[in-house]
Amino acid sequence: MLKSYFTIAFRNLWKNRTSSFIDIFGLMIGLSGCLLIGLYIQNEVSFDRFQPKGDRIARVIMEYSFGSNDKAQKGNFTSTKVAPVFQRTFPEVESAVRLSGSTATLRLNNTLVSEQKFVYSDSSFFKVFQADFIHGSSAHALDGPFKVVLTESASKKYFGSANPVGKLLLTAADTISYQVTGVIKDYPANSQMKFDFLASFSSLGANQETSYFNANYTTYLLLRKPEDLASLQAKISPFMKKEMAGSGATIDYYLERFSEIHLHSPYGGLVANTPVTYLYILAAIAGLILMIVCFTYINLSTARSVERAKEVGIRKVIGADNSQLFWQFIGESFIVCVVAVLLSLDVVVLLLPYFNEVAATSLHYSALFTAPFIAFTLGITIAISLLAGTYPALIISGFQPIKVLKGAFKHTSSGKRVQQSLIVFQFTISIFLIAATLIIQNQLHYIQNKNLGFDRHQLVQLFLNREAQHKILTIKDELKKNPDILYASRSANNPANIVSGYSMRSADMPESNQISVNANPIDEDYLKTIGVQLIAGQDLTQQDITNTDLPDANQSVYQFILNESAARQLGWTPKEAIGKRMFLDASRPGYVKAVIKDFHFASLHEKIKPLVLFPEKQGHRLFIKLSGHNVPQTLAFLEATWKKLVPSQPFEYTFLDDTYKLLYDSEIRLGRLMNIFTTLSIILACLGLFGLTSYVVQQRIKEIGIRKVLGASVGNIFLLLSKGFVQLVLVAALIAFPLAWFAMSKWLEEYAYRVSLSWWVFALAGLSTLVVTLLTVSYQAVKAALMNPIRSLKSE
Repeated sequence: MLKSYFTIAFRNLWKNRTSSFIDIFGLMIGLSGCLLIGLYIQNEVSFDRFQPKGDRIARVIMEYSFGSNDKAQKGNFTSTKVAPVFQRTFPEVESAVRLSGSTATLRLNNTLVSEQKFVYSDSSFFKVFQADFIHGSSAHALDGPFKVVLTESASKKYFGSANPVGKLLLTAADTISYQVTGVIKDYPANSQMKFDFLASFSSLGANQETSYFNANYTTYLLLRKPEDLASLQAKISPFMKKEMAGSGATIDYYLERFSEIHLHSPYGGLVANTPVTYLYILAAIAGLILMIVCFTYINLSTARSVERAKEVGIRKVIGADNSQLFWQFIGESFIVCVVAVLLSLDVVVLLLPYFNEVAATSLHYSALFTAPFIAFTLGITIAISLLAGTYPALIISGFQPIKVLKGAFKHTSSGKRVQQSLIVFQFTISIFLIAATLIIQNQLHYIQNKNLGFDRHQLVQLFLNREAQHKILTIKDELKKNPDILYASRSANNPANIVSGYSMRSADMPESNQISVNANPIDEDYLKTIGVQLIAGQDLTQQDITNTDLPDANQSVYQFILNESAARQLGWTPKEAIGKRMFLDASRPGYVKAVIKDFHFASLHEKIKPLVLFPEKQGHRLFIKLSGHNVPQTLAFLEATWKKLVPSQPFEYTFLDDTYKLLYDSEIRLGRLMNIFTTLSIILACLGLFGLTSYVVQQRIKEIGIRKVLGASVGNIFLLLSKGFVQLVLVAALIAFPLAWFAMSKWLEEYAYRVSLSWWVFALAGLSTLVVTLLTVSYQAVKAALMNPIRSLKSE
């Protein structure tokens, strides 16, 4: 029986090669998109699942404020004090580890190499996180200063295939070297723990329990039991109230489960997070694509039902029952799906490198053959076979043999309504995805082209090591000799992402009433270099910097530059603020020298906050403003000057434009993926429409011939065949527009600064769908209109 089913199925598929190709090709393309999305989602949700203690690890989030009227600030930072104090105080904490991401300039065969994945950690790292040692052991790997554990790839890079344990890893400063104490296997790509070098935390000289402030480190706790997180969280707030009593500041800590950080935390880590919302969006797109291919299959199968009506009638007459016919057609659907799935696996393997580039990920085709993904693929195959095959199978197997064999069979009006409903649904999905993609791209364009209040274009960023910081005045003087270098300035933070937290108060405010503020140490050329507008007061001078570093620290006086928000927070207008006495933290007394126009120094997800710029000699970033002329020659001059003045550090630069884009990495990835899958959905919808139109034309071929004989033009025939599809597009647009408006309104709420939902976006989505529909229908319509009517009428 099964052999007979498959034989008949293959014969029918071969007989209707064009429609079978459309079915298989459509399913193959749709499934390829769904499998790629499935691989991506599987990779994201599996982050750090390999950590055996992952359910017991928690990251500590700090929340702080100064005074009762101050707005609380939060972030994934703590001081060095939190880890040891929490471990001693709370029995729920089994161990704790502090991490600090950094960069290091190392020597490789007498060549300086800047390593970006250099992380400092307590020796307890290996008690908290899993690591597979190839050489050495975790027992004493990081229990003293200037010890380092390498990953396998870093070990091969610096020491080849030899065992490097006991050898020295040399830095650019010959006086400092790290002893290699172990080599561990590289963590997989889906891990938050991304590093090549893990150095002992004591090397920083920062592991003293001095204060809950100076919060520049990340703290992880290993709990004794997973359920201890709730009880520990309940104890932290009362404990911190006692700790901070009388300080005038409020500090509290919240715990994030390690397994939830990558998808659910707003705070990044050693790798960028992926908002779980974006995975929901991609999963929904995969589901919509599957619906499109299923509905295409259903429409084409029901359209072909007329051709198979006599076959069904004869088989029923000779004894076949409905269930046999039903499973016969489900079997055909299953064969189509299996062939499409096998082809789609090949397509995924071919497209995976391109997809990795677009999605900024590192998926491997081997993931296709893991047990979970095989089960996922098999489930999709069965689901599509049933979803796409059930309705046509029920319709075809339900034909009445008497009517069929008499030639009285025709499609019912209810069947036609179902067919039209499926087409409307396909168009609705396409219009929705087009509108959503246009809005996402519009927001990304807004982000990338918005006036941030400073000029990020042609702004080069270099990192300064200690030697470079000591020579900063000489470096700046040398750089300014090039006419295509307009300005150069040292600063501690990227102007597009100033994250350092301080407190401020005016001289009239009590010490206990302070305000949280972001602040950035700068030099006298900073405002000119980044192009911030000065609206009151005067710019800094070199003397202002000198006055902050007097031999007698008590005589140091700071000249502050406030943004408009900071001046407003202190109760001053820009003009009133000039000359006012204020304090930045308790250690920096001074006066307001200038007020600048508000500029965006953080992501556009956030509103502009108070900011203080202050003169100081610290700052490990050098920003260089180029004229924009002769850029390659200017960069070559920069490199030559750098190598001459700072031989201890490789010349590595970035343009601030590129750094700025990293703030919106997840949005850019989503935009790229939306472009791909929206295009895919349109292609699939048009493919189904093309096949369906060919059957409509075939069914009305004699009608078209008669109309041509009676004088109908090509245009008349085109309008006749396309009118119904145009109406369906209009209905789909009416459904898709409010759905897209609601969904994208929710998405845009994540941004403090965003585009408005303009009517033209929805009009363009509907119009583009209409145009594509007419182009798809036009081929079959014009072909039918140009056909010689004698050929279609000669059988009458």
